[in-house]
Amino acid sequence: MSRPFSPVQIYNSFLKIIPYAGTTFGVVLGTIILGMALAILLFAQKQSKKRWVCAIADGYINIIRCTPSIVLLFIVYYGIPKIALAAFDVNLNFSSKIIYVIISLSLIYAASLAEVIRSAYLALGRAQYEAALAIGLTPLQAVWRVMLPQGIVVALPNLGNSLISLFKEGSLAFTIGLIDMMGAGNLIISRNYGAYSLETYLALAVIYWSLTLIIEQIFLKLEKHYSKGRRSLDAA
Repeated sequence: MSRPFSPVQIYNSFLKIIPYAGTTFGVVLGTIILGMALAILLFAQKQSKKRWVCAIADGYINIIRCTPSIVLLFIVYYGIPKIALAAFDVNLNFSSKIIYVIISLSLIYAASLAEVIRSAYLALGRAQYEAALAIGLTPLQAVWRVMLPQGIVVALPNLGNSLISLFKEGSLAFTIGLIDMMGAGNLIISRNYGAYSLETYLALAVIYWSLTLIIEQIFLKLEKHYSKGRRSLDAA
């Protein structure tokens, strides 16, 4: 006999899942840091005058885009320990699962973020960079003071979308045993022997929807704030 739908179980599941939001955000934060570093490297490669360097970056981005996230996660999770054991005789089978999740998501995030950075750079044009150099700024100052502030404004909508996608992709972490929000939800279902599955997944949906909405609102406010400053400069 099937159990009747219980709204109370949605609330109970919500209370049990929400403490694991810290793990989910830890994955996202670690991915942003590592993914940003990889994205900047990819962007620099794509700007190189050497064709083979550009080809490596293009090939990496195309391969990552064509590889399902869950497949890449399993490749990283099972592949890195095997490589470490074969090449360096180091056993990584007992290392924290969150490391593998961050690495795999960073590889995915870097590919999309590199294209966001490139599109923002192309939208600004090289003329502003050269003008900054002409007035005596160093290349680093030209990028930091002129290109970066304007590039952030151009890239903000795509950055927000990339972050939301990353946040949702992180839910795959439970497939290798990491107990984040999604993992906690599946653990609750297992402990209930499959009962109240719908209620638990509805609780997860509410949490992910709420957090995604918060991220969207933050980026909308940032976009309005920086766009206002840009319009003021354009009017002047």
